[in-house]
Amino acid sequence: MFVMTIDQRNSRKNDDLVPLLISQLAEVSTVLPFDRSTGDELQAVLSEAAAVVEASMLALRAGHWHIGIGVGQIGSPLPQTSREASGSAFIAAREAVEQAKKSGNRVPLAVRGAVPSKQVDAAEAVLRLLGGLVVARSAAEWRILDQLTPGVRGNQVEVATALQISPQAVSNAVRRSGWLEEWSGREAAALLLDLADRTVQEWS
Repeated sequence: MFVMTIDQRNSRKNDDLVPLLISQLAEVSTVLPFDRSTGDELQAVLSEAAAVVEASMLALRAGHWHIGIGVGQIGSPLPQTSREASGSAFIAAREAVEQAKKSGNRVPLAVRGAVPSKQVDAAEAVLRLLGGLVVARSAAEWRILDQLTPGVRGNQVEVATALQISPQAVSNAVRRSGWLEEWSGREAAALLLDLADRTVQEWS
């Protein structure tokens, strides 16, 4: 299982953005949904590695957030909210978000496991690489990328027509933004998170 703890950056100088991020993450598949845990933090329990990757990229795109991902056990029976839950995954997520706060100019994301492993370290490395692509994109690039569907051939021509721009402009945005690399890398990140989770189960 996975726990995500997401903490607002510079919250004392900015408005409370927790409700907005919760709404942006509403479509992500969770076991216990994203909810305010305390102060300027939100938290969720997830069972699908791909959903963890999706939530991470959405939060990084939104900006203003430190992202901690914990891999470990969740106490049973499950309560109705993550605030009432416990387990080693929560401890790992807390360690991860505290580490993310020390990221400086790097992508503010960290992954920690109840059992340290190379898979956990590799998952963090891949997620940070993907996050670097996401946070570097311009509003003009997102305007194009938001219209594209991963894995659908010919979609670029349709998007160019819809936005009344040239197919070359769409192609350039895709190339500059690393959009194809991101979507390929998401599968790698999810695979590594699954392997990390499996390692925790084997040692528990």
